Amino acid sequence: MRHRNVGELMTREVITVARTTAFKDIVRTLAEHQVSAVPVVDSEGRPLGLISEGDLLRKSSGQGDYFRSLPKRETVPEDKAAALCAEELMSAPPVCAGPDWTVAEAARLMEAQGVKRLLVVDEKDTLLGIVSRRDLLRIFLRDDDEIRHEIKGDILDRTLRQDPATITVEVADGRVELRGTVQFKSLVPVIERLCGTVDGVVSVRARLAYAVDDTVDD
Repeated sequence: MRHRNVGELMTREVITVARTTAFKDIVRTLAEHQVSAVPVVDSEGRPLGLISEGDLLRKSSGQGDYFRSLPKRETVPEDKAAALCAEELMSAPPVCAGPDWTVAEAARLMEAQGVKRLLVVDEKDTLLGIVSRRDLLRIFLRDDDEIRHEIKGDILDRTLRQDPATITVEVADGRVELRGTVQFKSLVPVIERLCGTVDGVVSVRARLAYAVDDTVDD
């Protein structure tokens, strides 16, 4: 069973800015390329930080009497409000992942760090791409027949050595339903758990009978 990794889901053509890029040029870059964030990289292509629309809005919220009169949900740091270039605006250090990371690993890091995207780097910390929460959700767009084929072949046949003919696998919009008979009762939760780890599976419902209850002590 092969899980899709970050390298397969990431955006490879990443728009970047240099540490000296001016505020208005950053805003212009976001608008022209219709992106919500840009990595800041050094001359070797290594990411130094990330600038999002939120970072830019922090500067706007600190300007003018009108903005200062509005109630603020958070205090705008003076250095952000006075920032003139990318190096002063960026959030650093950037939160990064490797291209071989699984979707689960990337999602856990995003959740732990409270970020919407990760920069993907190689072993030399060179920027390879960027992956967003939306990119990770693409695994749930997998075709139902593809999911069914993976469950029948990779899990039931090759992993568990179960005769695929004894178990019917139906998949609709990522929801898996299993019907049939297995030899031992203890196999039922194992099959459910493994099916739930297949990329694109939303839920698993196992209606499996068993020949022997091996969970009861003699």
